[in-house]
Amino acid sequence: MKSACIAAAFSLAALSAGAAGKDPIAFSHNDWELARDNTRTCRAAGYQAESGTSDPVSMLITRAAGAGTAIDIELQMGGESEVKGPLRFRVGKAAVPGLGGESAKLDADQIRHILPELLKNDDATVTGGGRKWTLSLAGLNAVLLKMDEAQGRVGTQGALVRRGSKPESSVLPPVAAPVVNVAKPPKARPGDDALAARIFPSLDLGDARERCSNRDDIDAKALTVLRLSERKVLLSLGCGLGAYNYSSLIWIANDKPPYAPVSIEANGDFDDKEASITSAMKGRGIGDCWSSETWHFDGKDFVRTGAAGDGMCRGFAGGAWSLPRYVSRVVSAPPANPSKP
Repeated sequence: MKSACIAAAFSLAALSAGAAGKDPIAFSHNDWELARDNTRTCRAAGYQAESGTSDPVSMLITRAAGAGTAIDIELQMGGESEVKGPLRFRVGKAAVPGLGGESAKLDADQIRHILPELLKNDDATVTGGGRKWTLSLAGLNAVLLKMDEAQGRVGTQGALVRRGSKPESSVLPPVAAPVVNVAKPPKARPGDDALAARIFPSLDLGDARERCSNRDDIDAKALTVLRLSERKVLLSLGCGLGAYNYSSLIWIANDKPPYAPVSIEANGDFDDKEASITSAMKGRGIGDCWSSETWHFDGKDFVRTGAAGDGMCRGFAGGAWSLPRYVSRVVSAPPANPSKP
């Protein structure tokens, strides 16, 4: 059963503002799911039938926005034993022999060969080494139609499903990924170890007392303080451990009175080398479906720089693919300049 944390994280990504918008789009139907990120790149992933007996198998179809862009197709096979090639992919009347081991990327000729068959069959198979994987195609047409809609391709000559006569020049253009200038934190200063006890009384812990599973253990000793800039520090308070997920509450504060701690949206582990916070939640114990978000410190605040996730738990430990909902271009800058309290 998928974690409520994943459902909550996906709610942000699932804000479908229409094909003309720039917001991420998430969509799923039967055994396929789609994610469009903020650059309008679309990724569709399909799997074996949830109720079937096939070992894990998945196909990823990726298409960037813009006129005349081709699609990329990758395959991934899993299971309890090692996957060895050569393998043969077959769908309808089309076949692609000589594939490698647990993953393969198809070339342009192979894609042109199999795409029409993918759209008109119920499943596809991968065989080799005495094994067989069955990829469900239930939901593929609906997901690829949604991909066409999300990129403004419906009715154009380059549409995958509902092709028409409109020129490709009419499709939506790609959107440039936002650039985030990241300020690397300076080294810890003498006296930083004493800041937890000094700042703790200034924290508003109402949310923590209500939400955190470790509410009885919340004190200054549970507070981690890390330097962000010459005058700012990050405060992290573990909020509880679930069966396989962890959460925390985070503030930014001044390193001298008035400390004025401010709670921030970012939630997770802080990487001082990257000046980033990453929150990762898995849907169940084996970790075959994940959601994650990343924020970077720009010298004043933490800015969201990435979000990804796959919503279908289909047996690939660690997840079959990362399906970005939000991407950015992170640029490193010198250590943050002193900021006013």
